[in-house]
Amino acid sequence: MGALLYGDRQRRFEIDDRTLAHLQVVIAAKLRRREGFFFSVREEESISGRTSIWMSPMVVLHFKYYGSRQPAINRRWLEVLHESANSSAGLIVLEEPTE
Repeated sequence: MGALLYGDRQRRFEIDDRTLAHLQVVIAAKLRRREGFFFSVREEESISGRTSIWMSPMVVLHFKYYGSRQPAINRRWLEVLHESANSSAGLIVLEEPTE
């Protein structure tokens, strides 16, 4: 289980390493182009609802991985996540499709 740490106060979102690796690729691509966007995530399984934050190139962002191996990247999943990030709803963690 990894973590996405956002902002000066290090807002922490627990996300499994495989999902986090895919999110990192998508988020980095958007921020590299200096594009802000919403990112929505469920923080805990026991809580219904979700949290949305505005991702900005001006805010400190850290990706913390607890596993030692780089997960294989599923190109189809990246495409689905990129489409989500470019929508008006913003980036939402979606299930991994089969390649």
